[in-house]
Amino acid sequence: MWRQLFYALSVLAILAVAALVPFHPEAAWAFAVILPLVALGLYDIASPRNVLGNYPVIGHLRYLMEFISPEIRQYFLEDDKSGRPFNRQQRDLVKSRGAGSSGTHPFGTEYDVFASGFDFAVHSIAVKQVPKTAERITVGGPQCRQPYDSSRLNISAMSFGALSSHAVLAMNKGAAMGGFAQDTGEGGLTPYHLEHGADVIWEIGSGYFGCRTRDGRFDDEDFRRKATDPHVKMIEIKLSQGAKPSHGGMLPGAKVNAEIARMREVPEGKDCLSPAAHPEFDTPRGLLAFVARLRALCGGKPVGFKLCIGRRSEFLGICKAMLDTGTLPDFITVDGAEGGTGAAPVELSDRLGLTIDEALPFVHGALVGCGLRNRIRVIASGKVVTGFDMVHKIAIGADICNVARPMMFAVGCIQALRCHTNTCPTGVATQDQRRARALKIDERAEHVRRYHRATVDSFIEITGAMGVAHPDQLTPQHILHRMPDQQARDYGQLHCYPAPGALLSGTVPEPFAQHWAEASADRF
Repeated sequence: MWRQLFYALSVLAILAVAALVPFHPEAAWAFAVILPLVALGLYDIASPRNVLGNYPVIGHLRYLMEFISPEIRQYFLEDDKSGRPFNRQQRDLVKSRGAGSSGTHPFGTEYDVFASGFDFAVHSIAVKQVPKTAERITVGGPQCRQPYDSSRLNISAMSFGALSSHAVLAMNKGAAMGGFAQDTGEGGLTPYHLEHGADVIWEIGSGYFGCRTRDGRFDDEDFRRKATDPHVKMIEIKLSQGAKPSHGGMLPGAKVNAEIARMREVPEGKDCLSPAAHPEFDTPRGLLAFVARLRALCGGKPVGFKLCIGRRSEFLGICKAMLDTGTLPDFITVDGAEGGTGAAPVELSDRLGLTIDEALPFVHGALVGCGLRNRIRVIASGKVVTGFDMVHKIAIGADICNVARPMMFAVGCIQALRCHTNTCPTGVATQDQRRARALKIDERAEHVRRYHRATVDSFIEITGAMGVAHPDQLTPQHILHRMPDQQARDYGQLHCYPAPGALLSGTVPEPFAQHWAEASADRF
């Protein structure tokens, strides 16, 4: 009350001064500055926002500081290790490798190597020369007629729609130059994924974008026509995503322009939401029948599925269905709960799902325990940035790594965290063509290629430095984890890794026993 009264008296005083301007023209400039502030103050007093109603004019400083606070934190307050979801050192490493620099660091590590949670490996005096062939691995089980010779590092699922056409094209061209694959994301197979001839992994989400009927069901013939394209090397069924498990995809309406609507066959300008579950199946047996269906339609190319691990019994139910039906996926992509997305409910991103370092040992152990691991490849997706990250993930259960956000950094992303607003300042995550044009496709494609090359080289070098002659020989015992008591334990001690066939022997390891008993091939 008193603030408003004081402001009103100030307004009257200013008006009185203004009345003197005709007699003192030199004061006119001050009046021209003060009058808009007076008008703003009067508007603020009537504003429904209580801060401005109580603090006219100066209350806007609060909103200004709130608006620029993320930039202030990122540019002035964060140290090299404290940024989230990726810190400055990680972002700078990708940028440096993309630019063709060495990515070296002076004066020693800045990490607290005795901090709880610190992961590291031990080296060997007997350094091994890892063969060049170890950079690639074949994907395709006994039921696959067209196996794929995959790089150990590929571009993870990112849809056209979440990304701009320029970003997709830059990644596609970089993948073509570097000889690795690009995952389409659930937004569908688009001309941008085929433009430069890169190997493509076509992800099929619950919305079946790019191969759907008018009522949102799967269209066999539309899928067959597109999946037989020679650039499509693998098919990935998306069950769930780490950043938004059990939610389905979400593309804000601001990004659904006419082109996106046409390619996805959805209404323009409206939020594009995928169902949380697939309409085509609702049991583990149904999932595997869908795997077999897609494999037949695409001509025998590798078909697998992607999921974030939640209830362990549900994944074990899929394993039981594999054993009962004899139908196997060619690969399983494990998405960590710390994975990224363009838009997701905060609570789902923060609180649901197993992290990649918990999920990989479980999936690997389940497949080994069922005697299936040697016929199914496991792909790790989630917070992989460096060559050591690749060594780490492959040692604890993966065969291949996928990266998404580091590839965004390679094409120019600055982690502005505006992916869901359509106002990405670098043209990476937007459908605003004016913004997207700022991304130079040829230049950024080269950054993608260089980042991939340098990271794979680092992965191979570290593997040899550990005294391991081939990545397939990496084991959980090679990676150590610092505990709260400052002692280090290897991942073989931290997680249960069953012996081959142990889940079928009648004596199920205790960490798996309850989940195995609850698992069913006939229900999720």
